[in-house]
Amino acid sequence: MGNYILRRIGLIIPTLIGIMLINFAMVQFVPGGPIEQIIANLEGQGDVFETVGGGGDAGGGGGAESFGGNDQYLGARGLPPEFIAELEAQFGFDKPAWQRFLQMMWDYARFDFGESYFRSISVTDLVIEKMPVSISLGLWSTLIAYLVSIPLGIRKAVKDGSKFDTWTSGAIIVAYAVPGFLFAILLLVVFAGGSYLQWFPLRGLGSDNWDQLSLGGKIVDYFWHITLPVLASTIAAFATLTLLTKNSFLDEIKKQYVVTARAKGLTESRVLYGHVFRNAMLIVIAGFPAVFVSVFFGGSLIIETIFSLDGLGRLGFEAAVSRDYPVIFGTLYVFGLIGLLMGLVSDLMYVWIDPRIDFETRET
Repeated sequence: MGNYILRRIGLIIPTLIGIMLINFAMVQFVPGGPIEQIIANLEGQGDVFETVGGGGDAGGGGGAESFGGNDQYLGARGLPPEFIAELEAQFGFDKPAWQRFLQMMWDYARFDFGESYFRSISVTDLVIEKMPVSISLGLWSTLIAYLVSIPLGIRKAVKDGSKFDTWTSGAIIVAYAVPGFLFAILLLVVFAGGSYLQWFPLRGLGSDNWDQLSLGGKIVDYFWHITLPVLASTIAAFATLTLLTKNSFLDEIKKQYVVTARAKGLTESRVLYGHVFRNAMLIVIAGFPAVFVSVFFGGSLIIETIFSLDGLGRLGFEAAVSRDYPVIFGTLYVFGLIGLLMGLVSDLMYVWIDPRIDFETRET
């Protein structure tokens, strides 16, 4: 198993470099870089040199976080060439693209992500600041999806073809078809002071008097605020996981060892949870890391926007709009690395759940 882990780790490095290289190359062709935006903001203002001088540290780590640029900038005709050259040097765009990429990867290998162009804060501190919101959404959404979907999927497998199976399948399909943002708006309208009830707060993860609350009061207040966002984030994963559990159980129930167990006189409960459960849950439980990562990093932008949550989803969107390349590429590197490592963790969980699986014998 050790050799397999080493091989997988060895594949993570070129894969991550490939991800960064593709995105880096794409950025070179995207118009409206940070210098263009600064120039557009400076047009019509008084002393442009004082403005730039005040933002001299915006480039953070210099060339280490510079990713795009253009020798010709829209709106730059009225600005001195020396001023444009100073901006290019400040953001590192005076260097060739290949040199900027190599410098970026060298810094990222040491987990040095520099500073945001426009926030005057390091990328690491910025991500740490926004991460609690995304962790809350991802963790609770994943746990609730598993706690509801697994028992429901087992029940549907046992009652396959019954009325219960039919109407729950219909409800699951409808839930899967409803976009998360539409469900979020519906929750707000019904339960957050829209046209009906006002049971939950409209925004944020804490009340205005959070600092004055006791420990128990903070816990209650936290769950009071997180309930609606988590429900909105859970709906899609809930539907997929339920059907996956049902189909996995149906496949196992039809196998010969189940028929043999029943012929020996074992109770249905003993057959299901003593024999079928472990084999059927292999793919479901082993996929937990991947499900968590997908909920954690995917699809949170709209939910965070609707519920006014300041998390990684909004951070990534704002960074893309403002062309804050250190934030974009720093988070891409970290999240890409986490995603690749979670793939390895998923394989290890397969072995932990079912020791019969041996990845050492596989060809890579």
